[in-house]
Amino acid sequence: MKLIIKSAKIIDSKSPFHNQTVDLLIADGVIEKIGVSLPNDDAEVVRFENLHVSQGWFDSSVSLGEPGYEDRETIANGLNVAAKSGFTAIALQPNSLPIIDNQSQVNFVKNKANGSATEIFPIGALTKASEGKDMAELFDMKNSGAIAFGDYNKSIDNANILKIALQYVQDFDGLVIAYSQDPNIKGNGVANEGVVSTRLGLKGIPNLAEELQISRNLFLLEYTGGKLHIPTISTAKSVELIREAKAKGLKVTVSVSVHHLVLTDEKLDGFDTRFKVTPPLRTEVDRQALLNGIADGTIDMITSDHNPIDIEFKKMEFDTAKNGTIGLESAFGALLTVLPAETVVSKLTAARTVFGLENNIIEEGAKANLTLFTTEGKSTFTKENILSKSKNSAFLGTELKGSVYGILNQNQLVTK
Repeated sequence: MKLIIKSAKIIDSKSPFHNQTVDLLIADGVIEKIGVSLPNDDAEVVRFENLHVSQGWFDSSVSLGEPGYEDRETIANGLNVAAKSGFTAIALQPNSLPIIDNQSQVNFVKNKANGSATEIFPIGALTKASEGKDMAELFDMKNSGAIAFGDYNKSIDNANILKIALQYVQDFDGLVIAYSQDPNIKGNGVANEGVVSTRLGLKGIPNLAEELQISRNLFLLEYTGGKLHIPTISTAKSVELIREAKAKGLKVTVSVSVHHLVLTDEKLDGFDTRFKVTPPLRTEVDRQALLNGIADGTIDMITSDHNPIDIEFKKMEFDTAKNGTIGLESAFGALLTVLPAETVVSKLTAARTVFGLENNIIEEGAKANLTLFTTEGKSTFTKENILSKSKNSAFLGTELKGSVYGILNQNQLVTK
């Protein structure tokens, strides 16, 4: 395939063409030439209004469903959704049925992704069946292509398992993911503990549930060494704890979800279960602290934390409904409402570095792994914009900014 992308503003701080508007000639999946007013040379012309191009975005936390929950989402459709949402790669969470806790399951999902423009990088479960009791086959999964190990949205109660895992993975430069929310302090809580939960009569989850577990996990990391990733932090104190840990030189990285950067617990006033997520939506003070953590580099990356849920598990009373929201389709447009475009791109591409994968700098001779988008325009996110099989989006009815045109990766151009 040979094509030329016309008049694209490059957003890539590592590229010599950063902030320049240029043409990109791409042949067989490689950037052959970059310049102004390049001749077409019989190439297919790709042209969009106010076109911006960056390194391909990588979502560090995506749940799909297959195997086991294909009614929520299949791998094939999930990767198509990711591509049309601007993501050239996703890290797939292990919360399928069966859980991805061995090399055969890693191989299964990787084989299912063959031929897709969006690449899939499985996260292996840290413990067998994500039950928190016995460590899973980490080394075998690493050799099969797992890029990290963690039990999705489950804290490791047994501190010794986390300690041993952090020590064990150092032999092969592995990365442990530790979701941090103390289940005993959380109890039966369903919403952020505060004014809103009190007003609505909902059982609260205090910030302490997250912060205490993060403190414990950082102490373990300091003791063992190694690398630890803490996903989807949500409180101001959590940002402070991570900032202090990084100042000590600990190898810890963190992510934050799009919905925690944009929404607060005030959204719960209508008892709409689309806003029931884990960790829960917090206060405006916490949201601002998260944005500050993005600005000063404490928070390494942003994830959609895309999690499809069957409608029958959302059309329930708030207390009993399942946690989770889809987020791929709305991620970029929602982020542009609270952050500058360059920051958004930086935090949507940072996962490659965190997971030890190759970065694809926009330069001549490099692999064409690109996201195409515009920062202009506003639109309201509706059900017609949802490409996922599940429709549990917290952003329905929200005004978004900019839009995604598509991706170019694996020698394939995918556009909306």
